Amino acid sequence: MTLHSHDIGKKAAIGQQRMILLMARYISIIFTPFYLPLMGLAALFLFSYLSMMPLGYKIYVLLTVYLFTILLPTTLIRLYRHYQGWSLLKLFSREGRMIPYAISIASYLACFYIMNAMHFPHFMSSIVVAAIAIQSICALINHRWKISTHTAAIGGTTGAVVAFSLIIGFNPLWWFCILIILAGVVGTGRMLLRLHSLGEIVGGFLVGLFAGCAAVIAS
Repeated sequence: MTLHSHDIGKKAAIGQQRMILLMARYISIIFTPFYLPLMGLAALFLFSYLSMMPLGYKIYVLLTVYLFTILLPTTLIRLYRHYQGWSLLKLFSREGRMIPYAISIASYLACFYIMNAMHFPHFMSSIVVAAIAIQSICALINHRWKISTHTAAIGGTTGAVVAFSLIIGFNPLWWFCILIILAGVVGTGRMLLRLHSLGEIVGGFLVGLFAGCAAVIAS
């Protein structure tokens, strides 16, 4: 009877472990680094003078940014991975991340060019500039250290929100708290999946925080 109870408890523990790892995978997929510009624009549309713009125009801007910063790079990276016959583990390795970095930076540069050609407000394109800066810094660091781009993206969003709060003059406290909690959840998930160490998680967030804030203020 005791042995049977022990087996049940062991199976329950294994089931809980699998559930936690499954949740960590879903969190990593949902909060992909490519969502940085879209999240930044959403914050602007909610808390800045850009909230006065027509809803149709906001949707048009968000769809444009989605096309060039999410759909295009993820599609190209997926095609590249299948062409090379790589597993996701190989793609996430330090050596395998350079081509995805190049693809995402090129896609973001295309987005910045399109936004300028369409005469989008300067505040909008500055978010893409911040994302390009973060991607470029992470790509350079990747030669020596497999920094977390997931937490770098959340750090960049946090830095951009702080910068816009200083420029525009809104209270960023709630956004800041939400993003800090989100960074903790995503970072924990990445460590549970054994894709990053604690240092890589924290380093990514700090790089994104300072690069995002500096890029928005400088632009």
